[in-house]
Amino acid sequence: MIGGAQNPTQSQPHFLSLPDLAARPAGGAVLWANDDLFAERENLIKPQSAEFRPATFGHKGQIYDGWETRRRRDLSPEDCDSAIVRLAAPAILGGVVVDTAWFTGNYPPQISVEAASVEGYPPVEDLVHRTEWTTIVERAAVNGDTRNPFKVNSSHRWTHVRLSIYPDGGVARFRVHGEGLLDPRLADGLPMDLAALENGARVTACSNMFYSSPNNLLLPGTARTMGDGWETSRRRDQGNDWVQVRLASQGVLTAAELDTSYFLGNAPGAARLMGRDGAGDWFELLGITTLQPDTRHRFLLDVQRPLTDARLDVYPDGGMARLRLFGRLTDEGLRSVRERWAASA
Repeated sequence: MIGGAQNPTQSQPHFLSLPDLAARPAGGAVLWANDDLFAERENLIKPQSAEFRPATFGHKGQIYDGWETRRRRDLSPEDCDSAIVRLAAPAILGGVVVDTAWFTGNYPPQISVEAASVEGYPPVEDLVHRTEWTTIVERAAVNGDTRNPFKVNSSHRWTHVRLSIYPDGGVARFRVHGEGLLDPRLADGLPMDLAALENGARVTACSNMFYSSPNNLLLPGTARTMGDGWETSRRRDQGNDWVQVRLASQGVLTAAELDTSYFLGNAPGAARLMGRDGAGDWFELLGITTLQPDTRHRFLLDVQRPLTDARLDVYPDGGMARLRLFGRLTDEGLRSVRERWAASA
């Protein structure tokens, strides 16, 4: 728990297993806020938990690891401060978390969340003044120093979200959990990483995520530290750890990259890749292969069978920075992407 207890009125929701598409490492960005006098809006999407150092003052007061606005005066009931976040990919959202960690006497009593689906890369002025926003979380109360989760009930795809706080105050982190969607215009016949979060892939199961989330495997770019990857606890039995990934859509793989960067004394000793098409049987893509610490391993794959899911087994345990699975969509895979894109409009 970050800086406080879970809101007692809400249990841990299922959507928390979905990746945070607002997070900076995933490709999210805070594009605008009407005010961030006390603490910068960019803090909202930091991947790590918020921190607090007592009696740490700057020129504008106590330094907070979050977004904090000035105190409003002459309030009306509708007065609020807002911040706009661009998601890492167009997505169907499962829920959001408004985390007020360490904000106790200065958190907002209420919040709301709106979303928009915008083509291309519009200027900020268009997002603020000329974009149609749809409420996905009605105005609701939040607690201070708490992770406040809210489920989103929407089958539409969204590209941007707007967090509004009433009337002012501070929010440490804003998490937006969902399933990315691949734009079919970018998928027709093109080679791509079918395991990339930004292309709509997601983790569906794993054996262990004691130290860090398996969703990190699918992030864009290279890891910067060991904490940017997936790491399991140490096994004391005869088994092995594994992670299962639903690919962007059905495709045929041509190459794989197993990246153990920054994992030195805790990289897996070996790994294996398996695949399956739908609910079919698993078949081998890459046999058990020795891995080296702190290394980007690249392998050509010559199994020309379509698959929708991949499974990475690591022996016996350890950490992996990134998993890349390169290939092309099949005709069926492209058709599925187009249908889902149309249904989410």
